[in-house]
Amino acid sequence: MGRAFEVRKAAMAKTAGAKTKVYSKYGKEIYVCAKNGGTDPDTNLSLRRLMDKAKKDQVPGHVIDKAIDKAAGGAGEDFVPARYEGFGPGNCMVIVDCLTDNNNRTITDVRNCFTKTGAKIGAPGAVSHMFDHQAIFVFEGEDEDAVLEVLMEADVDVTDVESEDGKISVYAPNTEFFKVKTALLDAYPELSFEVEEITFVPQTHVDISEDDMPMFQKFMDMLNDCDDVQDVYHNAVTPDAAE
Repeated sequence: MGRAFEVRKAAMAKTAGAKTKVYSKYGKEIYVCAKNGGTDPDTNLSLRRLMDKAKKDQVPGHVIDKAIDKAAGGAGEDFVPARYEGFGPGNCMVIVDCLTDNNNRTITDVRNCFTKTGAKIGAPGAVSHMFDHQAIFVFEGEDEDAVLEVLMEADVDVTDVESEDGKISVYAPNTEFFKVKTALLDAYPELSFEVEEITFVPQTHVDISEDDMPMFQKFMDMLNDCDDVQDVYHNAVTPDAAE
């Protein structure tokens, strides 16, 4: 049922910097989510998802608690989301999601990443229409038909269910995240997710050549070094991933 998750995963990589970068990223995102939607994860489902994801990425509890306390106190910066799109080295499509308290600084930093690597930043919507905003779950299993039946009985809108190498991958619209998770855990209480996230999945893929790899890696490293960059999504498949 379509390309396996491991292939797709190669083409929707996110920034993965040092621990301090990861902690800062989650702290900022949790703070904004709690400030805008409330500090109670039982009523703010987006906050609950973020907290679960942070814990899975081994973010210390005190980092999470500090961000929520900061939001509860009403103090701190006013971060706003900013999204930039364009074409990276090898003509891959790229989406860069940021949280910023200074738009001029952020656009300058992101634009430099594009211009210094021969990439081209585009207008809003330039490439995002070629990505699907989806909830993805990956867990051990082989019976994709049984999983699909469970989700259909729970009236979940499912995009795709795949089975490969002893792993089940479930794709659904991003708005169905909690319905999918609830249905799966109700049916399989001991289920452990290897992946449970909302991400952008490319509709098409571009193979990055060996010649383009050094500049592509430089591009990704530069974006990862930008403090305001939260996530980077692309449709590039690197030589190692394509094997």
